[in-house]
Amino acid sequence: MTEINEKLAAKVEAVKQVLVDVVADYDSATLASSYGAEDMVLMDLINKFAPGIEIFTLDTGRLPKETYDVMQEAKLRYETEVMVYFPDATDVGDYVTNNGPNAFYDSVELRKECCGIRKVKPLKRALEGKKAWLTGMRRSQAVTRNELPVSEYDETFGLQKFSPLTDWSNGDVWAYIKAFDVPYNKLHDQGVASIGCAPCTRAITAGEDIRAGRWWWENPESKECGLHVKASKI
Repeated sequence: MTEINEKLAAKVEAVKQVLVDVVADYDSATLASSYGAEDMVLMDLINKFAPGIEIFTLDTGRLPKETYDVMQEAKLRYETEVMVYFPDATDVGDYVTNNGPNAFYDSVELRKECCGIRKVKPLKRALEGKKAWLTGMRRSQAVTRNELPVSEYDETFGLQKFSPLTDWSNGDVWAYIKAFDVPYNKLHDQGVASIGCAPCTRAITAGEDIRAGRWWWENPESKECGLHVKASKI
C-alpha cells in the first residue's frame, strides 16, 4: 500500500467503513460526482472498497474542457461505469430564449433557475429509485456547510445522504490524490478550488474561501445551486 501518514490513514479507514456500511445497508446507492478533487478521492475509494456503489455525473452543457478531460481519464482508469445525466433541451432552450444565455449573472433568482434546469432536475432523475446518495462535500468548504454531518436524511429528495469526507481538510484531499496518483481536474492547478459550470467558476486568490470562485458575484449565504439545500429553503 502507498505510504500515507497515520492521521490520513485513519481518515481513509473511516471513509472505507462508511462505504462498506452503505453497500450493506442500502440496496441502491450512488455517488454524485462533479469530477472535482473530493469526488475523485471518493471515486478512487469506491473502486477499491465498495464497487457496488454506482456513480453518476451531471453534464450541464456548460462544463469546462478540463472537466471533460478528467472524465475521459477516469473512464480509462476505473472499471466503474459513470452514468451521465443531461438537462432537458426544451427547458434550456426556453430559458435562453426568454432570458439570454448568461442571464444567471443578472440575479440570484435567474441563477437558481438556471441551476434548477441544468442541475436539480437532472439530479432528481439520477436519484429516482435510489435509497442513498453520496457527495464529496466537506465542512470547511463554505459557510453553508459548516455543520455538515456524515449522514443525514435528505428530505428534499427522500433518501439518506452521506458525505464521507465531511471532516477532511483540503490538505487531506490533496495528500490522498498525490499518494495514490488519482486523476484530477487540471483547473485545480490554475487556482480553481471548486469547479462547476465554466461561466460560474473562477480561480481564487490566497486567503479566499475555497468556494469563493463559485458564483463570486453573490453573497456567500446564497451560494448553493439547489443540490444541497434543505427542503424548506428550495
